[in-house]
Amino acid sequence: MLVQNTQFDGPTLELFAKADIASRAIPPMWALAETVAVNPFLGQTSEPLMLTAARLEKVAGVRVTQLRADLVAKIDKGDITLADLDAAIAANPDGLPATAADLYEAASSHTSPAPVALPTIAGLAADVSGIDWPRLIEERIGHWAASHFDAGQALWPAPAMAAFPAWHGFAKRDITPEIQGLKGFSEYVSNLPPSGALALAYSAETLGVMPQEAELYFHRLLSTLGGWAQLARRDAWAAEQSGARDEAVTDLLCIRIVWEAALFEMYRAEIGAVWLDALAEYAKPLAPTADHRIDCALQLAAELAAQRKLVAQMASRTPVAGPERAAVQAAFCIDVRSEVFRRALENQSDEVETVGFAGFFGLTITHQPVASDVTQALAPVLLSPALRAKSGHSAEQDTELRLAARAKRAWGRFRQAAVGSFAFVEAAGPLYLPKLIKDTFGAPAKVAGGPVPVLTTDLSLEDKVTAAKTVLGAMSLRAPFARVVMITGHGAEVVNTPFESAMHCGACGGNTGEVNVRILAQLLNDPEVRAQIDVPADTLFVGALHHTTSDRVDMFDADIDAGMHSDDIKRLKLWLKAAGAEARAERAGSLPGAKTQADLIARGLDWAQVRPEWGLAGCSKFIAAPRELTRGLDLGGQAFLHTYNHHADTEKGVLELILTAPVVVASWISLQYYGSAVAPEAFGGGNKLVHNITGGVGVVEGNGGNLRAGLPLQSVHDGDTLRHEPLRLSVVIAAPIEDMNAVLEKHPSVADLFDNQWLHLLAMDDEGQITARYDGHGNWSQIGGQAALMAAE
Repeated sequence: MLVQNTQFDGPTLELFAKADIASRAIPPMWALAETVAVNPFLGQTSEPLMLTAARLEKVAGVRVTQLRADLVAKIDKGDITLADLDAAIAANPDGLPATAADLYEAASSHTSPAPVALPTIAGLAADVSGIDWPRLIEERIGHWAASHFDAGQALWPAPAMAAFPAWHGFAKRDITPEIQGLKGFSEYVSNLPPSGALALAYSAETLGVMPQEAELYFHRLLSTLGGWAQLARRDAWAAEQSGARDEAVTDLLCIRIVWEAALFEMYRAEIGAVWLDALAEYAKPLAPTADHRIDCALQLAAELAAQRKLVAQMASRTPVAGPERAAVQAAFCIDVRSEVFRRALENQSDEVETVGFAGFFGLTITHQPVASDVTQALAPVLLSPALRAKSGHSAEQDTELRLAARAKRAWGRFRQAAVGSFAFVEAAGPLYLPKLIKDTFGAPAKVAGGPVPVLTTDLSLEDKVTAAKTVLGAMSLRAPFARVVMITGHGAEVVNTPFESAMHCGACGGNTGEVNVRILAQLLNDPEVRAQIDVPADTLFVGALHHTTSDRVDMFDADIDAGMHSDDIKRLKLWLKAAGAEARAERAGSLPGAKTQADLIARGLDWAQVRPEWGLAGCSKFIAAPRELTRGLDLGGQAFLHTYNHHADTEKGVLELILTAPVVVASWISLQYYGSAVAPEAFGGGNKLVHNITGGVGVVEGNGGNLRAGLPLQSVHDGDTLRHEPLRLSVVIAAPIEDMNAVLEKHPSVADLFDNQWLHLLAMDDEGQITARYDGHGNWSQIGGQAALMAAE
């Protein structure tokens, strides 16, 4: 047994370093109440897709591209051309056939083999014993983790302590492994010190794991923990943003390797030789195979084909001039769902101009809702909120609401209690029949609004003026201002879905954008602020909320004194109503079972509906340009549209903001959909029909096991086919190439996304033509040719 000694030798310290590296390869996952999209490849953005393909095959047994058969079918259909294949070969020629015809022949002549992960001790022990040890480990760790990471669902919360000591106390009293055949497991754990580092060192020694095998092996073990490792990684990721450390994810690794060591001790004679062969595989340097290279080339060709179609669409567009001074300027979130509504709203009148900006609208806020002690972070997770706000009634009303909320919580705890639950069902169950009937046949639409949120952060007039100017500049919102400027956040009207926050605004931390837009309207209507910013006296700002499931827009006109703008507001409401009908008509046919607009409206209020809307499925483009360059184009609800005018951005601060914030957030969204589509077993949320909420933090399928992260199957698949085509995001920016290169040079982590082709970058000119493609490391090529426009120094 390992001596409890904190003095470790060099190889052991190197093992700890490899454990840290492996933990950083795991993407973070946010809890249900604050779900935001996360790039599942966040730990691999410093390497190209083909190397990630090799890595994730070994550690998770998944592929990272579309199925080869599907891509070959697109070639046969003509959606991907030989020219697209040639361009894909030119981008990454190493190890590929020299010509498009040869690549097609290689791809169509055989299918790529199914990915197989490297062995674990649990898998090898299962092979020789017939006992499903991987499933048992998943179930037992999941059972403990649901209690340890609980966020308020449990009536009896687990003691607050570090993960490994907490599990150590649990495992040495858990007799389930022994019942299943792992004799002496409780005693084995009891003899280990309650220190994750010591347990890791001892277990690695038992298994013969040295630093050269450790990084890949540790990543492999963490991948078997699914969403639990990702949830723990979220805490570590958040700590790193503030310069701190959190060891929860490495503690999970220590827990998992203890299981490996215990099983190895039991089955050493049967699996020892095979395990030595496995260690040799773990020690080999990562390198993509010929199949990885072919599949990644086909994936790139599919993305180049999509870009080719966008280039043609932009080239053939008919310019649509906006009004000299619009009657209404409507600012929406860049969310792809807004693209459909913006188009529909502009169709109502030439006097309407729409603007795109991230849905938090530049205000990073922590908000305390009515009668609540919980605060919401209304900002992108990449940013720390700087402002505080509160919504409330009078002190007397607030007290009454708090008492009612406490009574409701107490009643809920009685319903869920070990004894009370039985009495509740017997006595009160029939009283819920009217509610079940109402929920089954629909409920009235929820109306946004309520008490006006107010900032509680004490801001000077100078601070307010600076904030107003900064937000208007970042939004590219400037003279001539319309008489009415509507700032529109978004949220989803849904019931009975754990993934409600995932359908809200990611830029608002998985909440609706209501608070941000109402506070921004207050700020921009403030007479003292208006006296110091260049906005006409007859311009009125008003907040609104776009309900993405029903395409209804609620305007918060009760927050303002409309005065001389009453007729403008009435007319705008009519345009919004008509635009909603037009947007619903476009969307209704895409959802299974939605034949009419009424069907589409009802979906969000149907407690049995697994697809209330498609969310951001289909997202594949990000365009930052003046709206007049894309106005009138039907982008199919697949484009993030950010308003940007590089001529007004003299200091290039807005361009830097776009590339480092909205583009990165959009990449997280796009790659989450991509990962959930190509590797649902590792990065998808599973089947909604068998989901159970666990610990208030996530869902499991059935009654236990691994937490599921990512998007549910029903968010990307209609039951017959994928409804999200997995393509890496194409980012189109109307800006000079040298300005974009300067930003990428300043921000290496953002440059990695483009240099390693996790995103594609294209340049647009002032006429709306896409003229160049970024080849990586400061190099660009003309669209339609391979002539270099600029070479990296």
